[in-house]
Amino acid sequence: MTEAPSRRTPPEILAPAGDADSFLAALAAGADAVYIGLKQFSARMQAENFGLAELSRLTDLAHAHGRRVYVAMNTLIKPGELAAAFRLVARLARQVNPDGLIVQDMGMPDIARQAGFGKGIFLSTLANVTHPCALDTARRLGASRVILPRELSIDELRVMDAACPEGLALECFVHGALCYCVSGRCWWSSYMGGKSGLRGRCVQPCRRVYRQNAPSRSPRGKPARADRQGRFFSCLDLSLDVLVKTLLAMPRIVSWKIEGRRKGPHYVYHTVTAYRMLRDESSDAGARKTARELLDLALGRPPTRARFLPAKAVVPTEPDGQTSSGLLAAKVRTDADNRVAVKPHFDLLPGDCLRIGVEDEHWHATLPVTRRVPKTGTLILGLPKYKTPRNGTPVFLIDRREPELTGILAEWRAKADCLPKRPSRPVTAGPKLPRPHVAPKSGPPDMRLTAAVPHGRQTRASRHSLTALWLSPRSAAVSRTVVPRIVWWLPPVVWPDEEAALQRLIVKLMRDHARRFVCNAPGQRALFPDASEIGGSGPELLAGPFCNTANAAALGILKDLGFTAAFVSPELAGEDMLALPGSSPLPLGIVVSGFWPVGISRFGLLGVKEDTPFSGPKGEIFWARRYGGNIWLYPGWPLDLTEKRPALAAAGYSFFAHIEEFPPRELPQTRRQGLFNYEGTLL
Repeated sequence: MTEAPSRRTPPEILAPAGDADSFLAALAAGADAVYIGLKQFSARMQAENFGLAELSRLTDLAHAHGRRVYVAMNTLIKPGELAAAFRLVARLARQVNPDGLIVQDMGMPDIARQAGFGKGIFLSTLANVTHPCALDTARRLGASRVILPRELSIDELRVMDAACPEGLALECFVHGALCYCVSGRCWWSSYMGGKSGLRGRCVQPCRRVYRQNAPSRSPRGKPARADRQGRFFSCLDLSLDVLVKTLLAMPRIVSWKIEGRRKGPHYVYHTVTAYRMLRDESSDAGARKTARELLDLALGRPPTRARFLPAKAVVPTEPDGQTSSGLLAAKVRTDADNRVAVKPHFDLLPGDCLRIGVEDEHWHATLPVTRRVPKTGTLILGLPKYKTPRNGTPVFLIDRREPELTGILAEWRAKADCLPKRPSRPVTAGPKLPRPHVAPKSGPPDMRLTAAVPHGRQTRASRHSLTALWLSPRSAAVSRTVVPRIVWWLPPVVWPDEEAALQRLIVKLMRDHARRFVCNAPGQRALFPDASEIGGSGPELLAGPFCNTANAAALGILKDLGFTAAFVSPELAGEDMLALPGSSPLPLGIVVSGFWPVGISRFGLLGVKEDTPFSGPKGEIFWARRYGGNIWLYPGWPLDLTEKRPALAAAGYSFFAHIEEFPPRELPQTRRQGLFNYEGTLL
């Protein structure tokens, strides 16, 4: 599907929907397209999501009114899930006929085409297409649209728009929740217990309270630093509001995306209405004012522009503030009969939904309002005794079913009910997968890749290991005689303003006969020039562990892109790790030890000092360090699968890596095992 840009066709307003009411609210508000998730393979598994029979009727309703429907299957696909994903896409194509499929896993475009899906393939922001030349790789993968990261500024969006190749279109977020870490570069929830953001199971550890203790002794002449605690990583909501008019001049940005598949119809209706006005009536001051008022009523978090304006880029967190979603309705008080009650600041309506406290407090709960409560009236909260909040706990209105909206939804629901549900037909076929790589019978060489960080320190390679360095201007300044012996690791994220400098470093190293490079996103393949441009043979490219590779289909795509070997994602459970080599078309490696980050962010830090340990709500220790323009967050205990190495080698892994990082001196010793999900389950 090709989306030819034209400013005679305005960008679509793309609305979220986690349930049928939100879907209908999007249509009623005038959304041009709606994106939804299924019961499986959705990056918002906490949303109610849709079954195919229900979705077929809603999609027919949307199509009858000239709207489009996109389905998110944007999760990491485990080795044993490819057949199930194929069958689901085949049923989706036959029964629902949506207009686009949103995917993260690089094997999914091929799986979808094999399953007969002939509409648009959109690469999720989780696929980490973050710099201009990566767009060419996205097109090679068969994508018709790329969803851009939320961290880009207006200038960087212009660069991406100008670089977008023919046959590819772009989508950008204009409103909704922000994650502190870069999409596709967060393992925080997974590292703490197998609930992965890449699998739609994130428990949002970034929203919790963290503490950083002051040093026991301060340097002479300096006052002691006080202990700090706060929601250091809990972001405000992105809201471009009136600034979206600057996107109208970018012809390849064909879609303005509103985040919020866990939000209710009130939020969807208000945000869609607001952005439709900001798009269609951008020159009307009255319309702009009304749109901003609607956004204020949408029950989101406090707004931020984040990095959108490069001259006013801010860290979009308020460690000491309230970053929970919803409108503050009241504060808890105990009445004369010792009952938990509130006196709301405005009228509460039947069908309203209240949230008591925030998610990491033990009394956190959501409650429906069953009767009208006037402003300053009294509402008794029916909470069990073990969830009794303390006085002063904030209570938020998080969803509202005002009579007008309820009536509108009823009208649209009646339209949907008139349409038939298309019956489901079983699918028994499966995908064609690449032929597995056959390892030599004598066994692979024991190659240990030691990825040293750019502190100027290097580890000495032995006969059975290779030295690896993160590629940076500092590390690339090593002696020319050393360059060919090093394995050069590209960073996990490359931003538009870093691309040209990184390409120059790569050319310099290749002219100095650098041979092996590790790319940590598939799109980084496009950073390398043709061998004919610089003379000599081409490089040997390995797909790094930050590519989140987890199945044979994805490995087949990496092979087609020219990679000669690949690291698998260390996030996989042991059962999946041990199964993957048997179906892989490439030799495989794995990170067996070292400090693996729980997340990488571009947003900077407020309230947390770098290279100083801080603790989580259950005493877990973390630390943060800046590399270039990014913040790397690390757990206080390293990944350590060294005891599993014999089993991994027996399963067919050909090479192993140790990520050497130098933690803060103050980092306390911990007995916690760093097995990641090896002995658990990646949900």
